[in-house]
Amino acid sequence: MKPKPAPKNILFIMSDDHSAHYLGCYGNMFVKTPNLDRLALEGTRFERAYCTNSLCAPGRASILTGTYSHVNGVRGNSEGKDAQEYMTVGMPTFPELLQAAGYRTGIVGKWHLTDRPKGFDYTCVLPGQGVYMNPIFHENGEARQLRGHVTDVTTDLALAFLATPSEKPWCLLYQHKAPHRPFQPPPRLARRFENFEIPYPETFDDDYATRKIAREALDMRLDVSLAPDYPDLPAHLSPRDRKKWIFQRVAKDYCAGIEAIDENIGRVLKYLDQHNLTEETLIIYTTDNGFFLGEHGWYDKRFMYEPSMRIPLIMRWPAAPKARLSEHLVANIDIAPTILDYAGVTTPEEVQGKTLRGIVNGGQQTMWRKSVYYTYYENSWSLRGKGAAAMTDPSFQYFTPHRIGPHRGIRTETHKLIHYYSEGDYHEIFDLRKDPHELNNLYGRREETSLAADLRFQLQRLREQYADNG
Repeated sequence: MKPKPAPKNILFIMSDDHSAHYLGCYGNMFVKTPNLDRLALEGTRFERAYCTNSLCAPGRASILTGTYSHVNGVRGNSEGKDAQEYMTVGMPTFPELLQAAGYRTGIVGKWHLTDRPKGFDYTCVLPGQGVYMNPIFHENGEARQLRGHVTDVTTDLALAFLATPSEKPWCLLYQHKAPHRPFQPPPRLARRFENFEIPYPETFDDDYATRKIAREALDMRLDVSLAPDYPDLPAHLSPRDRKKWIFQRVAKDYCAGIEAIDENIGRVLKYLDQHNLTEETLIIYTTDNGFFLGEHGWYDKRFMYEPSMRIPLIMRWPAAPKARLSEHLVANIDIAPTILDYAGVTTPEEVQGKTLRGIVNGGQQTMWRKSVYYTYYENSWSLRGKGAAAMTDPSFQYFTPHRIGPHRGIRTETHKLIHYYSEGDYHEIFDLRKDPHELNNLYGRREETSLAADLRFQLQRLREQYADNG
């Protein structure tokens, strides 16, 4: 059989905090994402894709290097802290390897790592989080303010890169700030959901009955952390109506921000079509981490629960079979080796992920992983454990909202074990077949002793496999 051709070009698209629940091709019925849906119909959609540390900078470092946080050195978000975290010296990234192999490489949009971008012929990135309107970008190190909404501007930059004449194959990292807080869609979409009530998640009124850490995480809750963002929040509302008001406001802006991303991806796909680049371009879409948007009454990420850990992942290589749905357990560390494999570039020994090329190309993967290992490291002072009075005490200040303690765990095809090792050896186990929303902690039940022992053994085995000795 004649081998299928390798792609000449690679387009890697990443958004920030995009929950898989808010994509049409993942089953959402009211957020319109026709261009991302097109990629899924013309490629492979991964139903069970996960990040390995649900936080912005660690997610980005794992994607660039194909390694876990303890290997690449980026365990948390270090912006604004005295001790900045940098990627491990000498750790190769896929853009560096592609550049060395003869690719013209570029990155536009959000970077959000302490390290300066390396391995790129062209960079035009936001400093830190950046802003939504009239953002400042650093273009090849020089500050430059651009007019407009950041989602549109980032796409303008992407199209300019694609239009630059070159005989080389290219790899472009096209990375959006949206839909990250403060949830500000372009003005043209500001009222997109004005007359529509966003459905409330099934766990919106979670009482955390069997999960001590979740019950104490007061500042993860919508009505605590996000209330300061909305000075027009009506003062007369009951606690429940206040929570619902905040959710609707946040969710509508969040969804409109996602539609703006999709509109702009459509602009890029149109350019590829018009310039006969579609058939020779591998496209990957994902996000840095999952996101709680009202699930468990929360917003943000960090916890190992499914909304936070699960990410959208779509890959389209036109020579591969179309409209494939993969149920394989995959992780963000698999993206770098996949790109390198398609490009014909040797994957470094340091890489801990596995190439997804065989799955995308329709081959059988009989030796694929049966579980995903997860680690989260940050441990900052917050409202957790301070009690309900802290939420109403005007003198109480919390400087690091929505933070929880370090934990690690394992997500198998049917179960999840979470070990909060900084919390007195506290564990949670969920049967994801019977309890997909992770409400019923089975750990400590006599009838689940054997299950707990098996999952702890698997967790320890994965720690050894990935050389996580911390």
